[in-house]
Amino acid sequence: MKKIFILLLAIALAACSAPAVPTEPAVPTVVEPSATPVVVVQTVVVVASPAPTEVPAATPIPPTVAPPVVVTVLVEPTQPAAVVVADTPATGGAITLDNTLGRNVFSTITMSSNAFTLRCAPRDITFNVTAANPDIRDVMFYYRVVDLKRLYPSEWKAFGKMVANGNGNFTLTFTGENIHPDIRIDGSWFDFQLVGLSKSGAVIDRSEKIEQQVKYTFDCS
Repeated sequence: MKKIFILLLAIALAACSAPAVPTEPAVPTVVEPSATPVVVVQTVVVVASPAPTEVPAATPIPPTVAPPVVVTVLVEPTQPAAVVVADTPATGGAITLDNTLGRNVFSTITMSSNAFTLRCAPRDITFNVTAANPDIRDVMFYYRVVDLKRLYPSEWKAFGKMVANGNGNFTLTFTGENIHPDIRIDGSWFDFQLVGLSKSGAVIDRSEKIEQQVKYTFDCS
């Protein structure tokens, strides 16, 4: 028993005197990269957009149409100027027109009749005028015809110069055939106007348009 105790003591002493053996550090584990690729799967939630609503084509707006403009034209026939009829014998005589028709350019305007025709008597009419302005050396005679039914006037036409009798007096005899063939109308007014001219032929002034004083027909009424 004593021997066993001595043996255990010797072993214990030997253990205490022996140098400590360093512990070898642990080698870190190196993770080698894998040759197999890593696939990362990411789920993306996509919210479906609503299907676009087809926009209907714009309804064409019809162009604005202006309402029709109705113009009413009232045509009033020209009132005949006053006619002063001189005292005449039974065989007839000159008719003197109102002095206002001369517009102070002509002091006196007379005519042998207030009607004439193309084919029967009277077939002509004679006009006599006196110029109030001494500078008037010639008088140009203009005329037109106006349909009695429709009151449609023709264009004015220059017939020619009146014949000077001296002292500012002028005369002209106009026949039914003198009316231009293009404007002859059976049953019409014969309107006329007098234009005073200077010695050089320049217009000095004129009378009024003498309207609805003379009737013109083709045959005897």
